[in-house]
Amino acid sequence: MKVLQILPQLNIGGVERGTLDLSKALIEKGHDSYVISGGGILVEELLNSGAKHYEMPIHIKSLKTLSLSEELAERISFIDPEIVHIRSRMPAWVNYKAFKKLKKKPLLISTFHGLYSFPIYSKVMSFVDHTIAISDTVKKYILNNYKLDKKDITIIPRGCDPIEFNIKPIGHDYKAAIFSEYPQITGKKILTIPGRITKWKGIAEFIDLLSLLDDSYHGLIVGPTAKSKTKYLKKLQNKVSSMSLGNKVTFTGSRRDISSIYKISDVVYNLSQTPEPFGRTMIEAIACGTKVIGWDHGGASEILTELFPQGLVKLNNMSELQKTTNLVATSDSLPNENIFTASRMTNSTINLYQSLINQHK
Repeated sequence: MKVLQILPQLNIGGVERGTLDLSKALIEKGHDSYVISGGGILVEELLNSGAKHYEMPIHIKSLKTLSLSEELAERISFIDPEIVHIRSRMPAWVNYKAFKKLKKKPLLISTFHGLYSFPIYSKVMSFVDHTIAISDTVKKYILNNYKLDKKDITIIPRGCDPIEFNIKPIGHDYKAAIFSEYPQITGKKILTIPGRITKWKGIAEFIDLLSLLDDSYHGLIVGPTAKSKTKYLKKLQNKVSSMSLGNKVTFTGSRRDISSIYKISDVVYNLSQTPEPFGRTMIEAIACGTKVIGWDHGGASEILTELFPQGLVKLNNMSELQKTTNLVATSDSLPNENIFTASRMTNSTINLYQSLINQHK
């Protein structure tokens, strides 16, 4: 089986990691894996795994990018895959035009990775033979916004890599180093909210939570800040100062040791103000054996219902959030074993490919 995945770029991110995991699984099972993208830092890892990569600037959101359809059609004809799997909207539009030029059309699959805010622009993701939704929340969004039959949608949740995210204890050297770097967290119950610094991630509500808790707690805000969000970061920092929480809240910025941060944390949070399509950081933390608390909506609700239901809190109910934090942080209860693994995701996807090929013979 030949499979061609098409996505904007191969940089760090959930979509990119999922593409790479699937490519590796295809090769391990004896299939041929091809990827077309605008390039990125993960290309080398992809090539080292045995896949083939073709670079095209299909990540640029411009009408000019549609002119790449001729080149893409030629590339698809040359590869001659049984499956083309599109993972993003701009490449999907280029592919849509390319498919019109093909005499022999492969099966076309899309993955809806999010709850897209522009349904008209996103409609191209539904012009396919079959669609993958990463959660039931996303499936409902698709059915509410596009003319797709339920039978043409398969839910395949994202997964995390157990090699990186697991319950293996962290070493004494790491603990000594992290407590030396952040001495203010020593001896505290550590609460962590991971993710990009942006308003909808619920970081302001996390700061409000810390103001309601006693001094035995310390909050870590872990994640990068885009240039466009520096003003919002400053606003959050001013909020911490104005509430006299400087000794209870730490902004760490982006960290490459996120799995270890999860392991030193007593509780990890997902407080997104709008429903998340999935909630990757939650399964990462749970895979590390750490308890998670989140608002009861979207993908967070699906994950916690399955793995740690006592961590569910009614949206923006701060008194319930405070109470749940005190209960969860001091209890001996642990999350259920993480079932959202990369291998489950890749096996389900490959099985779907093979099933669709058999149906269309």
